[in-house]
Amino acid sequence: AVRLVIHGADADPQRQADTRAVCALMAKAAKAPAVMWGPSIVGFGHRRLRYPDGREIDWMAVGVSPRKAATTLYLTGGLDEYADLLADLGKHTTGKGCLYVKKLDDVDLTVLTTIVARSVSLAKKA
Repeated sequence: AVRLVIHGADADPQRQADTRAVCALMAKAAKAPAVMWGPSIVGFGHRRLRYPDGREIDWMAVGVSPRKAATTLYLTGGLDEYADLLADLGKHTTGKGCLYVKKLDDVDLTVLTTIVARSVSLAKKA
C-alpha cells in the first residue's frame, strides 16, 4: 500500500484530505492498489499509453497528484471523452490532458466518480 505523504507547498490540510478522498475513489473504481508513478503521482490500474509518434509507455488508468495550485487528476483519453460530464462537474479547470480541482467541496462527487469510472473503462479498452 502507498502511504500518501504530502509535504512542502502541497501540505495544505484541505489538499491532503481531498487527495486522500480521490485516492479512495480511484482505488474503488480501478479495483487496483495505489502505485507511485514518479515522486508525486499516485496511480491506479494500468494501460499502455501510445503517443501520436508511435512511442509507447506503461501508464496508469487513472491517477491523482496534490499540486500547489490544485489537485490534479490524470485521466485516460483526451478530455473530449468527458465533455458531457465536465459540464455538470462544478468548479474545475482543465489542461492538455488533466483535470484540476481546487477543492472537492466545489465539485459534484457523483459526477467525479462517473468520470473516474469512465477513465478506468477507457483504459481497459486501450
